Amino acid sequence: MASDIRSDAGFNTTAVHAGQEPDPLTGAVIPPIYQTSTFVQDGINVLRAGHEYSRGSNPTRNGFEVQLAALEHGHSGFAFASGLAAEDALLRALLRPGDHIVLGGDGYGGTNRLISQLLEPWGVSHTAVDITSPGDVRAAVRPGETALLWLETPSNPLLQIADIAQWAAAAHDAGALLTVDNTFASPYLQRPLDLGADLVVHSTTKYIGGHSDVLGGAVITSDRSFRGRGLSEAIGYQQFAGGAVAGPQDCYLAARGLKTLGLRMERHCSNAQALAHWLQAQPGVASVLYPGLPDHPGHELAARQMSGFGGIVSLRFTGGEAAARAFAESTRLFALSVSLGGVESLVCYCSEMTHASVRGTALAVPTDLVRLSVGVEDLPDLRADLETGLAAARAAAPDASAPGTGAPGAGAPGPRLWLSSV
Repeated sequence: MASDIRSDAGFNTTAVHAGQEPDPLTGAVIPPIYQTSTFVQDGINVLRAGHEYSRGSNPTRNGFEVQLAALEHGHSGFAFASGLAAEDALLRALLRPGDHIVLGGDGYGGTNRLISQLLEPWGVSHTAVDITSPGDVRAAVRPGETALLWLETPSNPLLQIADIAQWAAAAHDAGALLTVDNTFASPYLQRPLDLGADLVVHSTTKYIGGHSDVLGGAVITSDRSFRGRGLSEAIGYQQFAGGAVAGPQDCYLAARGLKTLGLRMERHCSNAQALAHWLQAQPGVASVLYPGLPDHPGHELAARQMSGFGGIVSLRFTGGEAAARAFAESTRLFALSVSLGGVESLVCYCSEMTHASVRGTALAVPTDLVRLSVGVEDLPDLRADLETGLAAARAAAPDASAPGTGAPGAGAPGPRLWLSSV
């Protein structure tokens, strides 16, 4: 499905109209949901508008894919049944046994699990690196073997910031590709393809869907080629042959969410920024991790390559694990959950919820850390809810002077993370 939206149209105009043209048959301003598995042919292999079977193409999915590509300034977009399905399709489309991946060490644990547990037995190796160190990234590249660099920025849950342009240069100097997981930032705050990346992945479950009511993933490609084949051709064939496509109802919900992404992200960012500043001054809080804070190590870089700092805030407690647990179990508007990016606020105790598989190892999430997905509710109500959690944290905290109960000061990077149980 082609879009006639102007290439220089603003973000919100593009979000509302790209790939979302009124139905040509009835004039319905919202394109219909094509809830069908197959399409009638006018003759043997004579297809109407190119549609044969919904695994190959479906007008609802195609419109959402046009919308995604337009917002990411990409060549083509591809929608999948989940974020991990999108990542799996990308990796299998481009990699071969013997290839090597440079993987950002602080990011979504499911990506690491996919690579280490499913691809490694197939003959694809990887090296995890500090995403904030360009020197470490280049040192990890293996000439003739490294085919892909994989980065998530801001990272999860330490919210570190990586220089996308420097990662892209390291990839291209080695004849490799750069994939950026842009889930936390969304295309409203950051466009990795404009900074040199070759592919972008999303869990569309999160900010793109935005209402915690749909599961999905996406890959957006640049117009580059790799191993003699265009990236769009490679991902498109894998989508068709692998079959992990997003259904029409899911694409409709995600496309509807995408139309209000800009409006929602403004509120997510403003609420998160205000709460991050406020949390820094609260008793019992050891450090607040948020790139919008001036003392965040990646603040200046984030200000250059993003148009806002996002809706995720992580914090650590001087009262250690007991305080963090009490906080996470005491808030009400911040509901206890593993996900993020919806209009409602969520809190996650990552050590046992999203990163339980590495608890007690060198890769563990700090046990004094919680992650907040700040929603779009009214700020005074969110602050009052956090006050309840902070009071519970202080009440549960052991003597702060006891050995091992404190947390590092603001800006401390903490351990690297790249495994998850979710």
